[in-house]
Amino acid sequence: MKRRALAAAVFVAFVAALAWALWWRPLHPTGTLLSRPLPAFSLPRLDDPARRVSAADLAGKPALVNVWGTWCTACRQEHELLMQIARDWTVYGWNYLDDPAKARQWLRQLGDPYVLVMVDADGAAARELGVAGAPETYVLDGRGNIVFRHVGLLTPAVWARDIEPRLRRLGSASDKVRGGS
Repeated sequence: MKRRALAAAVFVAFVAALAWALWWRPLHPTGTLLSRPLPAFSLPRLDDPARRVSAADLAGKPALVNVWGTWCTACRQEHELLMQIARDWTVYGWNYLDDPAKARQWLRQLGDPYVLVMVDADGAAARELGVAGAPETYVLDGRGNIVFRHVGLLTPAVWARDIEPRLRRLGSASDKVRGGS
């Protein structure tokens, strides 16, 4: 009887540790670079892989950086909201662990909310940023510093409560500049 109780206690402890590792850490990341510049990177553009994008290219105005992939169900769910946000705000796309051909097709089919999309096919640059998975959305100030990070699905409530007020404090929506991904 004592042996069964000990085995049950060990099992419960194992399940608790596993649940913490899978749930708590990704939702409460400690590696975020808040109030610091984006880490240095050089990634190809989705629309023109011969052209590179760096952290300096994303500075100049308040903006969002949205980490997404065609394989990500939540990314598809938040896409329409990003289309609405992009009418007023600068949104950069960070295509993560994905096939660029699939990403181009996805944007043609669903619409392209991004000023530009950078391709991080192996995820190495995203690891430097501290990305736990997709989707993730970062708020940048005009100097390219990360001022907020949202891990998970971007919803209208998250937008209204956590992100839009920060962007409004950083600068007006009229600062938006449109390019092409």
